[in-house]
Amino acid sequence: MPNKYVFYHSLPVAPLKLAALDSCRDFAGLVNDHIVSFRRRDMEELMRRKEDLNYRGYDAGSYLLDISCPRFGTGEAKAVINESVRGADVFVMADVTNYSLTYSMNGYINHMSPDDHYQNMKRVIGACTSTAHRVSVIMPFLYEGRQHKRSKRESLDCAMALEELAKMGVANIITFDAHDPRVQNAIPLNGFDNFMPTYQFMTTLFEHDPDLIIDKDHFMVISPDEGAMDRAVYVANNLSVDMGMFYKRRDYSRIVGGRNPIVAHEFLGASVEGKTVLIIDDMISSGESMLDTARALKDRRAAKVIVCCTFGLFTNGLEKFDEFYEKGYIDYVITTNLNYRPKELLEREWYLEADMSKYLAAIINCLNHDVTIGGALSQTERIQKLVQKRKSDGYEYFQIIQ
Repeated sequence: MPNKYVFYHSLPVAPLKLAALDSCRDFAGLVNDHIVSFRRRDMEELMRRKEDLNYRGYDAGSYLLDISCPRFGTGEAKAVINESVRGADVFVMADVTNYSLTYSMNGYINHMSPDDHYQNMKRVIGACTSTAHRVSVIMPFLYEGRQHKRSKRESLDCAMALEELAKMGVANIITFDAHDPRVQNAIPLNGFDNFMPTYQFMTTLFEHDPDLIIDKDHFMVISPDEGAMDRAVYVANNLSVDMGMFYKRRDYSRIVGGRNPIVAHEFLGASVEGKTVLIIDDMISSGESMLDTARALKDRRAAKVIVCCTFGLFTNGLEKFDEFYEKGYIDYVITTNLNYRPKELLEREWYLEADMSKYLAAIINCLNHDVTIGGALSQTERIQKLVQKRKSDGYEYFQIIQ
């Protein structure tokens, strides 16, 4: 059977190079392995068709670029690229949420912040943009994506960062589940692609819980706030189930920790009693709102509470999630491997991971060949096939209400 990733009539626009910073080196290694695997299968298929492969560059054992960002004693840094990128299609990868990396400054050890990772990414871009054929940025967690709009006298950090990257010559910016994708309006003449992990969430969910019943009587999708409504509506429509939402009632007369404190979580929707509920959002930061939502659903007698978030940041630690798991408020949490996850999280009994490396490898492979990524942007067809496959597999308790 022909490989669906073979591009018979399209050549790579330029030799592919993955410039992965230390913040996402392990994940980039997985992506690289998938691309190598894709292209080896491509070679077999194209050789069978007697295609000339000499100019395709498919014989590379690795597409990872040899780069480093050393620092001086003052904490200042520079990017060093140890191989030629002239004429290459370079994809710069960075995880701005990786707080595990450190550097020395005047004898003090500092943990790298999102600002540090962003500066390193710009350094790599600056070191190769003059000679590379094209430079694209892969930033799974969009830098300053939460500061996407101005409500008072505030800086528009995400828009300024995107404009800065565009002025540096970046052709495409690739991100996942942006907090508000409308921030791309800051760079209307540049490429900006926002991908969603919905299909990977569904595969992880179905594999972990094969007896899960997906119909209106047993399953429901929940939006924890107004901002996640689009995600919840999309999943609910694809699974043909109902959805509900919470809205945060805030005390606008006070500011605590830089924001108006939440007074209560009010629920809008049908009864969740006896149902499995799926809470879906873009990120778990402190987790406070997500845990309050889970507890409110269990108080309404939901049978099972599943949390799906693209980015598991857990900025306040894991202890509160352990406590809620032990009390039965949450059954398990699914996040992706797009951002740094500490070893302690991977060992938690309640934690599941959706692998995004193959998906991103397919995206990079398509972009390197300048072929359409419309199918990757919309996962509807893949999700529908997954649901139908699950239905046809004949699980005793599985059914779909069309």
